Amino acid sequence: MLRVIPIPMASSLRPSLTLSSFPFSSRSSLSPSLFHLPKSPAPRSHSFGLKAARLFRQDATRMRVMATGNVSQASTAASSENILEWVKQDKRRLLHVVYRVGDLDRTIKFYTECLGMKLLRKRDIPEEKYTNAFLGYGPEDSHFVIELTYNYGVDKYDIGSGFGHFGIAVDDIAKTVELIRAKGGKITREPGPVKGGNTVIAFIEDPDGYKFELLERGPSPEPLCQVMLRVGDLNRSIAFYEKAFGMELLRTRDNPEYKYTIAMLGYGPEDKSVVLELTYNYGVTEYDKGNAYAQIAIGTDDVYKTAEVIKLAGVGGKITREPGPIPGINTKITACLDPDGWKTVFVDNVDFLKELE
Repeated sequence: MLRVIPIPMASSLRPSLTLSSFPFSSRSSLSPSLFHLPKSPAPRSHSFGLKAARLFRQDATRMRVMATGNVSQASTAASSENILEWVKQDKRRLLHVVYRVGDLDRTIKFYTECLGMKLLRKRDIPEEKYTNAFLGYGPEDSHFVIELTYNYGVDKYDIGSGFGHFGIAVDDIAKTVELIRAKGGKITREPGPVKGGNTVIAFIEDPDGYKFELLERGPSPEPLCQVMLRVGDLNRSIAFYEKAFGMELLRTRDNPEYKYTIAMLGYGPEDKSVVLELTYNYGVTEYDKGNAYAQIAIGTDDVYKTAEVIKLAGVGGKITREPGPIPGINTKITACLDPDGWKTVFVDNVDFLKELE
């Protein structure tokens, strides 16, 4: 694993769900008297009885209101607990990672010829002055893919120090590196075992300077297998992605010699699915994110519940787009920032498949 380097501040969490209530009236009326006594005032004992009856009814009403409030709070607590549990059952999958490039054709050529990806589709949005290209190792409905964005006339971006790398699993790392070298690609670390481990890795850079870690593995159903981001508080980030996103902590590895710790999180085993690799460098709490890397997209069965989970989780983060359909497309999404300011967009699973059609 390479040595990593220098991310914004933690954001406060949005308020939780509004409590529901079941109001009771505090007003009580007395039935009219059955006896008409026009001249004689009521005896003191009778007057006391009326007052006692009123007090009794008022106390009973207060007790009902208090009981109702307790029931309401208990109901809301149970609802909150259910929705936090729901995230673990939600059918989630990392769909794609989005970032910006300065020359779309050049990047497509590099990814297809050097990294063996396929161009899955392109879409041009002239009214918004940008073009997207989707590339990967399999169809979008079953594989994690890259979504490249080219903004008309912008040929260079700042990657910053917070973004780390993408990971690609390859069968023969030496052969892959030689192919990339022959195509004029930049090799920044020759193949060899990772420090402190046995996995053979190499590092390369694409034409825009994005780093890719090549990992030598057997055949993998998800060759595009990692997105590495740097964070300022690893325990805080792990808690966020576990509780707010429903990810599983797959493993951690501390490397005191090189003063960094990594954590792997995801929705499936590391050798069969894409994972988020979070890196903490000792003593570094903030990073410059630049303007090149954009976000990860994750599929969900319910964007509305997803947003509530993030609000209720109590582990930092911030909803930046309330759940709902995108105007003109009707795909339902919600967006949020993690405690370090890394963006994620959740996309409705059914709507996503309709888009692909």
